[in-house]
Amino acid sequence: MYNFIKLNPNPLVSHLEKLPKDFTKADILKFIEEKKIKMINFRYAGGDGRLKVLNFVINNYNYLDQILTAGERVDGSSLFSFIEAASSDLYVVPRFSTAYLDPFAEIPTLGFLCSYFNKDGKPLGSSPEYILEKAHQIFRQQTDGMEFHAMGELEYYVIGNEEDAFPAVDQKGYHEAAPFSKFEEFRCKTMMYIAQVGGQIKYGHNEVGNFVHEGKIYEQNEIEFLPSPVTDAANQLLLGKWIINKLAYQYGLDVTFAPKITVGKAGSGMHIHTCIMKDGKNQYVDKGKLTDTAKKAIAGFMTCAGSLTAFGNTNPTSYFRLVPHQEAPTTVCWGDRNRSALVRVPLGWSSGTDMCAIVNPNEKTVIKDFSVKQTIEFRAPDGSANLYLLLAGLVTAAGHGFELENAVEFADKKYVDVDIHKSGNEAKTNGFEHLPTSCFESAELLDKNRKIYTKHGVFSEATINNIINQLKSFNDKKIREEIAAQPEMLQNLVDKYFYC
Repeated sequence: MYNFIKLNPNPLVSHLEKLPKDFTKADILKFIEEKKIKMINFRYAGGDGRLKVLNFVINNYNYLDQILTAGERVDGSSLFSFIEAASSDLYVVPRFSTAYLDPFAEIPTLGFLCSYFNKDGKPLGSSPEYILEKAHQIFRQQTDGMEFHAMGELEYYVIGNEEDAFPAVDQKGYHEAAPFSKFEEFRCKTMMYIAQVGGQIKYGHNEVGNFVHEGKIYEQNEIEFLPSPVTDAANQLLLGKWIINKLAYQYGLDVTFAPKITVGKAGSGMHIHTCIMKDGKNQYVDKGKLTDTAKKAIAGFMTCAGSLTAFGNTNPTSYFRLVPHQEAPTTVCWGDRNRSALVRVPLGWSSGTDMCAIVNPNEKTVIKDFSVKQTIEFRAPDGSANLYLLLAGLVTAAGHGFELENAVEFADKKYVDVDIHKSGNEAKTNGFEHLPTSCFESAELLDKNRKIYTKHGVFSEATINNIINQLKSFNDKKIREEIAAQPEMLQNLVDKYFYC
């Protein structure tokens, strides 16, 4: 335990000397008193996926204890389109494990992520964070106690004024460093803020996208997280997006997570890496080989692939990223190290060699087991995703894979070992399904697969219907043909969904 606490950048962890999952109300009160915290912020995701906030001044001990214990009322009809104004009151109650010291606040402020409760004091069944919790509960039952872990890759463009010195090469920004990278300092500060509020950061870097337009530099960045229990992963991504946006505003920069902002330039995805754990062991690999457990999860992802876009690709511009030759998936298949496939199995440190000792002769050769690092990556989602619903969908899809007959054989049939977008490889994917090309088509696929999501009560029929109606409301069934005839429509859509 000490090793996890010693270098932890979260001030609450270092002060309380315990990990967030172990925080109690008594711990929170102790931190508030000893650190002279003056304000409390409740944050919670609305139906639009953005973090909302409720601010409190700490008046006295009794009031503080009251809001930490009972939460507060909010107007659910202003937060969710499916809640009627006639009976709209909801409670928001803080989750102590999400407590963080607000890195932006001049007044010492403690923040929390909250859960929604209904009038009867029970979790709101249709709230995104509870849907994810239900999905994970069902998954544990389906898999005899296995835990679903995930982590996301936040890709985004930073936009600032053009500079003459050290210009970057168009679409060659991958891992570029300062001074050719203009916003490395901003990214590093962002990463530190995310870590301070509890985000488990893996690394950050420049991505491929890099171009100049009308006197502005557009530079694509990425921040990648470490695998965490799936609900924690959603919380970290939600806070991460908030911090990136808010810090950019303070720097006088603009930021967009939009999946596509112009033709011919790299779009931004939000790839999700998954792993399944039990008793501290990664169930995806055994002795360097992919297990049947991994293939069952992959079979679930393959079966639900098209309908998962309903949670992970939620506005019309999402489908202008999912085109060939842009390192974005279009076909429902999977492969090892294959960035043209929907599902990729990345390198997994399974060679059995000590690379550290090879490049550092003073180190004694030690062969360690790094199988815990093996993940399976789902590459379709983008920054428009509803994070809790997307991860709930992925957990449900993986669980469905465990219920499929002949799941391993089904997964094997979807395997490819070539670049599926390269001319001459078409035969390898003959008969494979394609991802949808519009929100309308995504909605139809969700409707087709709705029983998978409602079978165990994770998603309600009303929730599925609401998502379908929202997607169909974009009326984009023939959007590609319409934009081919009126190219200016694409820019109008980009502008409309720029801050997705």
